[in-house]
Amino acid sequence: MRAHIDRDGCIACELCPSICPEVFRMSEEDGLAEVYTDPIPEDVEDEAIEAQESCPVSVITVEE
Repeated sequence: MRAHIDRDGCIACELCPSICPEVFRMSEEDGLAEVYTDPIPEDVEDEAIEAQESCPVSVITVEE
């Protein structure tokens, strides 16, 4: 699985890294969320999907 964030729509709420820190983090450059693990490790796929479903602005995509 792979994750993608539409960073143009990110509101920097920090929810995704709080749910799945193995895949998502906040960028030191602009403070927006970013994907830093690709592909998603199998043992955290459920957490990555939870982060996608929990995103308040629906900018995260997790797919095969």
